[in-house]
Amino acid sequence: MFIKSTTLALTLLLGTGCSHVTPNYDARFGDAVRDARKKMTLNPDAGKDGNPIAGMDGRSASESMKQYHESYKVPPPAVNVINIGGAIGGGTK
Repeated sequence: MFIKSTTLALTLLLGTGCSHVTPNYDARFGDAVRDARKKMTLNPDAGKDGNPIAGMDGRSASESMKQYHESYKVPPPAVNVINIGGAIGGGTK
């Protein structure tokens, strides 16, 4: 009799581990991300509007992007910022 009741108790205990106990959490899962994305979107209906955007024309934007990419081909010169015991700016007093 003891073995049957112990087996039944263990079976019920294992069965409760498989039950779904978080319906309130799962119903709102992802709401924070969707809310943050909605708040960061400036104009959610921008794709529906056929008016052009005020700003650069295509040629100016293309040239600025080319200059931007060219600026990364050659790294900037290294600057020595360690100044131990020397005068600032290279001058002497």
